[in-house]
This record gives sequence, C-alpha cells and structure tokens, in this order.
Amino acid sequence: MARPPRLSFPGIALHIVQRGVDRQPCFREDSDYLVYLTFLGDLTVRTQCALHAYCLMTNHVHLLLTPAGEHSCAKLMRELGQRYVPYFNRRYGRTGTLWEGRFRSCLVDSARYVLVCHRYIELNPVRAGMVAAPPAYRWSSHAGNIGVQGNRLLTPHSEYLALGADLAYRQAAYRALFEQGDEPSFVDAVRDATNGGYALVGEELKAKLAQAGVRHLERVKPGPPRAKVTQDPIAHDMGLQGELLP
Repeated sequence: MARPPRLSFPGIALHIVQRGVDRQPCFREDSDYLVYLTFLGDLTVRTQCALHAYCLMTNHVHLLLTPAGEHSCAKLMRELGQRYVPYFNRRYGRTGTLWEGRFRSCLVDSARYVLVCHRYIELNPVRAGMVAAPPAYRWSSHAGNIGVQGNRLLTPHSEYLALGADLAYRQAAYRALFEQGDEPSFVDAVRDATNGGYALVGEELKAKLAQAGVRHLERVKPGPPRAKVTQDPIAHDMGLQGELLP
C-alpha cells in the first residue's frame, strides 16, 4: 500500500520527529548536540523555516517548525541529514544511515495545538525520567522559551506572542503552562497524529486546507465501513469542537 504524501503547508506549523536507526544513539557527546544545533540554526535561515521548539533526545529529535514554503521543511531535514550524518560517521568510524527511515510529521493547528506541541516536545526528557523538570535539560528549547537562557535559534510563534503584552509576561505565562505537568490525553493525541502523518486540526482549518487542495488530512482504513474520526481529547478537555486527525 502506497504511503500518503507528507502534509506540509506554508505558514502552518509542523511537528517533526526523527529517530535513530534501531533506536541507536544519534548523539554520544555534548559536541554532537552542539554540531547538530549549529547545522539546524544555519538551515532554518537557508530554508526559511521558523523554529519554535525542539528537543534533542539521545536517540531521536523533536522539532516544531513553521515553513515559509511547501517544501521548506523537507529541504531542511534533507540537508540536515546530509550534513550531520557524515559528521557523525566520521567522528565514530561508522558507515551507513543514522536515521530510521524518513522523518515523521503532522500539521499543527495554530489556535489550538501549537502550545500543546510546545509542552509535548519540551516535556520529553521529564517523561523519559532524565530530569525532574524541563529547565534542567540542556538540549531543548525550554530554557530559551522561559527566558532563563538566550537562544538565537528560536522564532516565537504567534500563539507564544499572544501569551502576553511584553516579553517578561509571556515568559511567565509560558512557564505556567508547565506547572500542571504532563497530561496523557495530550501526549497520545500528538503522538498518534505524528506517527500517522496526519494532522491536529479543527474543522475550520481542515476546510481551508481541503479548498487549497491539501489531501490526506485524515486516516481512512481500507474497505467499508469508512473509519470514524474520533473526538479529539485535547479539544474535549478544553471544551472545543476540534477533531483528532486521525
């Protein structure tokens, strides 16, 4: 069965996950993380992708980006691999691929899910038991987003800017988003959409994307009956009417 085309649309955020082959480490030393971030910073400028959040785990990477063009994120990830994999192979005397197939991604509806994805990404080290709280993890965007450390890689999303009228207020409001800890329904929603290559969107954005010719917004199982779209647990918790796709 042919895999569906990857969803990407200019101006709409994309959550990307890329895993090491056979879950092997893709970062072994601090210098590896620094090299990856250097390449990433250069390529976000070259490919016109705004980076809002990231987390470099030992054997996988999370990125939240908004592309200026339809193929901007794909170009960024391709060129990032073309730079980082040869570096890693030379450094550790290895050959072959570093990543497990192609990266996974999902479209993220700005009004409802961008900050949810921020939390999902930056809480990864906490869920993995690596740190007690997000600020303690060095290789994520959290310290930059809460203002305890400068981070030139980051471009604030409009939803982040809407948290407050000035920088200090926005940073405090962002910090408060993490005080309640993780929520399983949020984690499952983002993980399922990303692994399936579909979208976290509400009806309004889904209609706009369909009008623009974007297809494969939702998962449809082969054969009758057509799979039902389930109520999004995030939207349910927030009292909204959004759907989880899938």
